[in-house]
Amino acid sequence: MLKICMAGATGWTGGAIAAAVAGAADMALVSCVSRRSAGGEVLGAPCFGSVDEALAGPAFDVLIDYTATETILGHTMAAIGAGRRVVVGTSGLTAAEYAKIDAAARAAGVGVVASGNFALTAALMTRFSLMAAAYLDWFEVIDYAKPGKTDAPTGTARELAERMGNVKQPAFEVDPASVKGEPGLRGGAVNGVQVHSLRLPSYSATVTSTFAHGNSRLTITHDAGKDPTIYNDGTLLAARRVMEITGLVRGLDNLL
Repeated sequence: MLKICMAGATGWTGGAIAAAVAGAADMALVSCVSRRSAGGEVLGAPCFGSVDEALAGPAFDVLIDYTATETILGHTMAAIGAGRRVVVGTSGLTAAEYAKIDAAARAAGVGVVASGNFALTAALMTRFSLMAAAYLDWFEVIDYAKPGKTDAPTGTARELAERMGNVKQPAFEVDPASVKGEPGLRGGAVNGVQVHSLRLPSYSATVTSTFAHGNSRLTITHDAGKDPTIYNDGTLLAARRVMEITGLVRGLDNLL
């Protein structure tokens, strides 16, 4: 039985994941982290106010974290330091921070799985975009989210751009950093790929990779509605597979 600690267990996504863990035949929800429910229980599991407190509580195998950008690095490093494995569902970490996590996990002999998006459809969008980048020279990313989204780009868009840039650096006729007027209006560069973040009502999480080849264009879009259960299957898959991993694996598509 895989023992899980769910951080962010009373959040929009974390609550759905916690319920999925509690209902899984091969998993046990042994503890939760939520400041609003600290000292009580969530789905029958004791709830703590911090990951440090949870690490001192009932033993668990995997920390699943859906909390906040400002806390995720500390949570992950604390869990690794205690010899626990981690599934990172929280966005906002940079490539340099992921390199730090990878080094720490390898040194501790544990695994970490991180993905900008744990929806299976998002994983396929990422994989198809990486395939396209290998063949097409011109591409950029557009990132849509709700107005209250605090990080830009989203974890999905950042991870996608980083990995597309590793496949190939996109073509430009005019370097985006040297355009006349306001260079920022050409978007921001993530590993050499231009990413444009829009924050508008009616969006939950949408990412589009746009390619061009001569006079033809290809767009690949993942559009998430307002239902957090779309992240359940991918997150639970990652929790199972992280037990076989040493170091960091980024991208749910790498586990499919």
